[in-house]
This record gives sequence, C-alpha cells and structure tokens, in this order.
Amino acid sequence: MSEPPSFERSVFINCPFDEDFAPLLQAIAFCVTDLGFFPRLAPENADNAANRLDRIIELIRGSRFGIHDLSRCKSAAADEYARLNMPFELGIDHGAHRFGNGQSSRKAILILEQARYDYQKSLSDISGWDIHAHDGDHITAVRHVRNWLVRQAGAEPVGPARILGHYTAFQEWYWERELATGASEDDIKAYPTVQMVEAMRTWVDEGDLYEQFRGAGSEIGKEPGNSYLGHTELLRPR
Repeated sequence: MSEPPSFERSVFINCPFDEDFAPLLQAIAFCVTDLGFFPRLAPENADNAANRLDRIIELIRGSRFGIHDLSRCKSAAADEYARLNMPFELGIDHGAHRFGNGQSSRKAILILEQARYDYQKSLSDISGWDIHAHDGDHITAVRHVRNWLVRQAGAEPVGPARILGHYTAFQEWYWERELATGASEDDIKAYPTVQMVEAMRTWVDEGDLYEQFRGAGSEIGKEPGNSYLGHTELLRPR
C-alpha cells in the first residue's frame, strides 16, 4: 500500500456525493490536483476495517487544508431530511484546528455553499466567516478553490482559465483511455470517484497525456461530431 500524501499537500474535500453534485466535485478535485495538491475523499480508504467516522477523522487529521461544501444542508422536497454530514465534518475539522496541537493548529478551511447566505438559516454560528457561493456552477467553484489555495497554501498563481483548459483536456484523455480498455460509456459513468481522482494524478504527474494518447493514433470512441467536452456532467461519483 502506498504512503499517504504529506500533511502539507493534502486537501480534505467534504461535499455531497450525489449525481447532481458530480460536476462540482470532479472539477474541484481536478483544480486541487492541477495546483500540485492531493484531494482526500472519504471513499478512498473505504476498504479498511475502521468505521466511516474513524476513516473521516483519519483523513482530516492528515490534511492541512479542508474544503467543506454546505449545499445540502436544507431539504429540497417535502418529508426530505437535510443532510448533516457536511456541517458535522466541518465541525470536526474546525475543532482539530482550534484545539489541536502541532501541525493541526496550522489547518486552513474553505467553506462553499450553493446560494449566498444560505448557511445563516441552518448554521448561524459561523456568521462572519468568509464563505463563498458557487450557485451550482463548477467554473465558479474552481475559481474559489484556486484563489483560496493561492492565498492560503502558496499555490502557483496560474489563471483559472488555464486550470479549466487542463480539465477539458484531461476529460478527453480520460474518456478515450477508458474506452480503449473496452469500457462502455455507462461503465465509465459508474466508476468510483476515487478512480477518476487517481487518473487526475496520473495526468498531472506525467504531463498532458491527451496529446500523447492522440498522437499514438487512437480513435476509439471518437466519431465525427462527437465531442468529449462536458463529460464532467456525465461522470458520476460513487
């Protein structure tokens, strides 16, 4: 088993794991990766013997940075319960920063929400914190995450448009790579999120692999007029 990334380069991502949120989750994870950091998601260590809460605490303890999205703190329909996992995990991360010793005292937290000031209706204790709304738009979310990592983590101050351009190229490469293995489009959509995040790390570590892949002559799955742009809306986290 490989060693986990360092505390200084780890970013715990606490957000909804549902199909509607997939475009934001995947774009945020790519932004973190493209800037040289390591996104840490709860499902990545789901095979160990610890219960889910212990696994989450382990990830929070090992991550200097935390991104917490509170978009699902309210119910969307009658008789539907609000999801409290996200604010609960935010509380754990804040507590680690506030009461922890050593490296935990240097933690930094970014809070995102769907609509501006939504948090005040369910979590008013954090009024006064710098909270950013993305309006369900993955481009806006990437801009917030990029600005925060530049400011808080000293990430290279490349423009958001460059990151988004890399993301488009990554999606094209990833889609064609998986089709080349014999996967169907439905297979790719159902792959676990952590598998896609691992592919992001491969793409970033080895450079723009899409052009290399295309240069090798692969045309699998590429028919006239078939664009791979926008697959962020298709890939579903598990």
